[in-house]
Amino acid sequence: MKPHTTSEPSVTAPLLDLQSLVVAVRRRRRLWCSVALLGLLAGAALAVLMQPPPTATTKVLVAHQDDQPNDTGTLIRTDVALLQTTRIAGQALRTLKSPEKPADFMQAYRGTGLTNNLLQIEVTGDSDAQAVARAEALAEAFVADHVRRMWDTAKAEAKGLLDQRDRMRDELAQVNKAIGERTQGSDPKASASIESLYARRAELNSRIADFDQRAADARTGTPRLVAGTQIVDAPRAVPHSLPRTAATNAVIGLVLGLFVGLALAAVGTVVADRPVLRRDIAAHLGASVIAELRRVPRRPAGRWQRRRTRGARERLTTTLARTVRGSAEPVSLLELGCARSTGAIALDVATALAAEGQVVVVDGLPGAQLAHGGRTPGGPTVVSGDGAEAVPPLARRLGVGSVAPGTAWTDLRYLGGRTVLVVRAGHGSAAWLHTVARQLADQHVPVIGVVLIDPDPRDRTDGTLWDGLHTALRGHDERLARQNGTGQPRTERPSKPAALVPDNDQEAR
Repeated sequence: MKPHTTSEPSVTAPLLDLQSLVVAVRRRRRLWCSVALLGLLAGAALAVLMQPPPTATTKVLVAHQDDQPNDTGTLIRTDVALLQTTRIAGQALRTLKSPEKPADFMQAYRGTGLTNNLLQIEVTGDSDAQAVARAEALAEAFVADHVRRMWDTAKAEAKGLLDQRDRMRDELAQVNKAIGERTQGSDPKASASIESLYARRAELNSRIADFDQRAADARTGTPRLVAGTQIVDAPRAVPHSLPRTAATNAVIGLVLGLFVGLALAAVGTVVADRPVLRRDIAAHLGASVIAELRRVPRRPAGRWQRRRTRGARERLTTTLARTVRGSAEPVSLLELGCARSTGAIALDVATALAAEGQVVVVDGLPGAQLAHGGRTPGGPTVVSGDGAEAVPPLARRLGVGSVAPGTAWTDLRYLGGRTVLVVRAGHGSAAWLHTVARQLADQHVPVIGVVLIDPDPRDRTDGTLWDGLHTALRGHDERLARQNGTGQPRTERPSKPAALVPDNDQEAR
């Protein structure tokens, strides 16, 4: 009877798996934490190395003759533009008795219109005292220039009005003379002309009085404008706190660095396409995940090693020992990105089997790491790949090899007729996992299962394949056909993605 299998999912895989992306970015926390730390240090260093020059500020209240409540700031913008002129800069430098050029001094200050009548001046210098002196001289020069312009305007306006008044007076004198001449003649026919002259004299008197009043108003309004233009905030040095600036820049650098680091990690994850979830690794290799282990540390584990990790290694050792014990063919452990962990697992399994008879570990790792490491007293026998032929026929053999890029695929079948893949999560790309599954199938080496090293602790996906037999193990199908006595290999089915059970919170063991 054909075993029950789940139906193949009809939904196509998403273009971007957000769950895998989040897990992969979280696993690359060293990258984005390093970039964030670099941004923090860069921000703090920038605050120390690029300290702002000593700066002083002052505020000037500017009164305008044409002030209007609905003014859009045109007058104060004009004052800001006038502040940036060589005339005011030169007058301030003369007050300071400085040999600096006005054009150069103009680069050391700026004006800002806070309101329609309030001007703020900021000046830099070599020291706080120099900056304050420059700000005071510049503010006084601006006020003096503004007052002089107001006086000049008032004088010009008053002079124009008085000139008009004088012309009216000359005309009035002529009108009075004509009236006197007409009165002496006492001609009855000239009465109408005399009435017009009287009317003209009255008009001229009115206009002369008006010009006098306007000239007086022009002279009277100028003192009000002059008194309204003054320094309302005395020049003072702008306080600068290096620790506060460094902290602010460091926080900004930290945020920017964190953003850049996360972006780099996300882009690198998408480009590299390295599966990290159990379900993805199982689907690409065509075999179920049978166990998960932490990566073996480079330093010997001591009391700090967690009981959970020891328990997982003991359960894995028991499972693999039972598998090797019940297999009629030698079993191999093939690593991808975790040679140290694979060697430790192989030695644990060999030690567990040593109580039942002689066990020889055939080291096919690059450099024969286990064989050159020496034999531990009381431990299993370890030989290199060249000494595999000298293994006694009655001894149980356990092969250890690698499926990393550069592997001699034809040598893997001599390590064992069946294999367990020990894969580090996030190490191999999806394309390389497909290559491993295809090459092992071509060498007629069925994959018993996958041991996942350094998995994501929050991974709750299922790594069990219910229809994984036909995914990549073509050689396995042929071997089963020969064992069934048909003599002919089964017709190979087209390769298709393995059906995965729905994700849940139970880990596949």
